[in-house]
Amino acid sequence: MNKKSNKLVGAGVLSAVAASLCCITPVLALISGASGVASTFSWMEPARPFLIGITVLVLGIAWYQKLKPRTAEEIECACEEDEKPSFWQSKGLLGIVTVFAISMLAFPNYAHIFYPSNDNKEVIIVNASDIQTVTFEVKGMTCNGCASHVENDVNKLPGIVKVDASYEESIAKVEFDQSKVSLVKIEEAINGTGYKVVGKK
Repeated sequence: MNKKSNKLVGAGVLSAVAASLCCITPVLALISGASGVASTFSWMEPARPFLIGITVLVLGIAWYQKLKPRTAEEIECACEEDEKPSFWQSKGLLGIVTVFAISMLAFPNYAHIFYPSNDNKEVIIVNASDIQTVTFEVKGMTCNGCASHVENDVNKLPGIVKVDASYEESIAKVEFDQSKVSLVKIEEAINGTGYKVVGKK
């Protein structure tokens, strides 16, 4: 029974991590500096609701097995189980795993906090007529973390006034000084994140 419980705990963690892998990867890419791998797991986004369901089901079964009352047969056979279970078979570990799984499932909602804020970025505009706004259609973004990754990389370019990326609309709206940066450079920066520019308007 303990082995079965441990397998359920492992399955719960695995499905929780898999459910948010598409959103965890861009943050890991930012930390490691390998931004091109950011969209590696974006293909898993459609499976996210199923993986969340599996996580909840598996952890629910594990908790049920830990908390259900013992039958008369189990009480009679409990001579070997009277000693305290190890940490690996305890409710404490299951609690830690459950908290970890919940934080992984919620990761897309708070992934943006791992990206530096560009609110204090100072841009010197010499000629207002050089300011241009272009909306790039971007394929592959699946969460706020993806959008923040695009915003972060584009903001590193000189002459960028403002970047607003939206994964829901699959766009990145960029306001920039065309005398300091070209459309080609902006598109290269977006494509460098691992997401793909498929059009602009």
